[in-house]
Amino acid sequence: MNENTGKNKIKNMIIFESIIVFFLAITPFIYKIYDYLPKNDSEATISILGIVIGNNGFADVSTHVWYLTTKILPLVLLIFWFFTSKNWWYHIILIPIAMYAFQVFEVLYSEDDFVDTENIWWLIPICIVIIPFVYFIRVKLYDKYVNGIDLEAMEAELHSLKQKRLREQNIETAKTELPKVEYRSLSEWLNEELSTGKLTERFKKLKHSITSMSFFKF
Repeated sequence: MNENTGKNKIKNMIIFESIIVFFLAITPFIYKIYDYLPKNDSEATISILGIVIGNNGFADVSTHVWYLTTKILPLVLLIFWFFTSKNWWYHIILIPIAMYAFQVFEVLYSEDDFVDTENIWWLIPICIVIIPFVYFIRVKLYDKYVNGIDLEAMEAELHSLKQKRLREQNIETAKTELPKVEYRSLSEWLNEELSTGKLTERFKKLKHSITSMSFFKF
């Protein structure tokens, strides 16, 4: 069952990638489609899949479609590049993607008679977010592979040192809280018990006991 599922995933992936490859191969022909549309006729329209396309403020339909293809095709190619790129800087591709997307949006939905004018200001918030993010990744990679500074390894080492210090503090705290018990070695006990003072004291006690017994006997 798992083997069949894996084969189906691979099959679907190959089919999907084949469609992408086919689309990339025919992009030059899609771009030249404007040559086959009505020219020098501002009233002419075309219908593609039920969508009616007119001049939309341009001189004719051909000019309108030419402008759209010069924006939409690079936009689609950049999107493919973004999702298939394995480079560390691939996030920066979002900036030209946003630029082409805003230009297409301006043509389709803006009532202004001018194009490619105000959309550059729309990119500023995106650049403010993406550029520092990509630069941060670049700094980390440069420090790790060029300067030999591995920030993650340093953080792991600092974390282990912190944990070790906490364990030592817990051990010291436990030692201070437990009652102190003095242990004597066997030699120390023998020296103390067989010392002259101890023996003299014991002989005195023995003599006193014998004297007491003799006193009660007579």
